[in-house]
Amino acid sequence: MNHFSDGNRDLTWIHLGFLFAITLLPLSTRLLADFITYRSALGIYWLNIFVAGAMLYWSWKYATKAGLIKEDTPAEVRASICKRVFIAQSLYAAGAALCVFNTWVSIAAIVLVQLNYAVAPRLFRHKE
Repeated sequence: MNHFSDGNRDLTWIHLGFLFAITLLPLSTRLLADFITYRSALGIYWLNIFVAGAMLYWSWKYATKAGLIKEDTPAEVRASICKRVFIAQSLYAAGAALCVFNTWVSIAAIVLVQLNYAVAPRLFRHKE
């Protein structure tokens, strides 16, 4: 959001879709907690994460095409945001695919991806 210069109605609807996906996270997390050995519960949890990530990706792509990104945003930042979302979604999908072998391994992989994206930016933040 720091890189957006402006917004419009379509971008607002995309962000509302993202927020709706986020509001479903407690439900899918509880479902997974109650039925932790069920692959379908894990699939619903992963689908919830996927939809949220897809909405973020769509938001950035739409804002870029609509010219809603600040002029001073470097090209590297523009590319890295899409790349970061795509890589995270790929790692989540790989973690979810591990449920074929064991749901516990799959959950551990998804948690590790989440920890990486939560902790790594704070550890490697550039000092200015």
